[in-house]
Amino acid sequence: MTSPPHATDILAMGDALVDVIATCDDDFLTRFDLPKGAMQLLDPAEALVLYDAMGSARETSGGSAANSMAGAAACGASVAFVGQVAKDQLGTIFTHDMRALGVRFETPPLEDGPPTGRCLILVTPDGERTMNTSPGAAHCLAAGAVDEEAIRAASILYLEGYLFGPELCRQAMFRAIDIAHAAERTVAFTLSESVCLPGRKEPLQKLIAAGGIDLIFANESEALQLAGAPNLDSAIERLSSQVKTLVFTRGPAGAVAYEGGVLTEVPAISVPQVVDTTGAGDLFAAGFLAARCKGHPIDRQLMTGGIAAAEVISHFGARPVADLAELVKL
Repeated sequence: MTSPPHATDILAMGDALVDVIATCDDDFLTRFDLPKGAMQLLDPAEALVLYDAMGSARETSGGSAANSMAGAAACGASVAFVGQVAKDQLGTIFTHDMRALGVRFETPPLEDGPPTGRCLILVTPDGERTMNTSPGAAHCLAAGAVDEEAIRAASILYLEGYLFGPELCRQAMFRAIDIAHAAERTVAFTLSESVCLPGRKEPLQKLIAAGGIDLIFANESEALQLAGAPNLDSAIERLSSQVKTLVFTRGPAGAVAYEGGVLTEVPAISVPQVVDTTGAGDLFAAGFLAARCKGHPIDRQLMTGGIAAAEVISHFGARPVADLAELVKL
């Protein structure tokens, strides 16, 4: 078959959230029984109680894949995003932010239903972030929102693990995967802790075994959980027969990729001070994919991901503030 030209480098599907970021001490986490450094889901009532107790906060468009697309656009890639917001104030904030960052976002807002989702992010003095997510409208993304022509026109379809949980969204992802593979496009998937939970891990493993994923991003812990492996070498051995490209981040130990039977390792990029780890994995994927779409070799892809991640952990928030295009020089 003859594939259409790549009008877009990357098209992502994920949670459309507004991040509400504030600082707190460890006692605040204890008082609200929040597991430090983890992500938990909240219903709207729980989110309201926590929101009212938070200190001064900043609100910006967020969500894992949305952060990645903002980063990839900053690196010079052409990107688009599919995600569901409601017709409300936070939905307007999300839409404006994404478009202002150079991300094409055209998913129509929900007229009725739950409000636009939010992620309440608490950052402790050590830079660790604790995320508390109320997905709202984000988990109402249906298969009808999938734009077939937009997927066919993108080099890479990038899927977010957080969106894989709800059955409605999962079916939308399955439709997008079918379209992408029929057009001979690459399907990339970023894991999250939630994907490794019972009830979510099993359908993902089935999708992987069927050849539905071409490239996986994960941190070391997520990779071990998904593969049921005791160490990273074993995880690579178990997953590499089903996935063409494995990309695993290891925090201060850097990152590794396994592709075409070759293991490539790079060190972490040092930063003077880790301020906030929110978005580190998202920006790593952004840099990696942007370099990949520009045709750079795998070691440069890993290093570019490391540069983008290092930039975002040096300040508050999950979006770059420095000139990423200048930093990565793609």
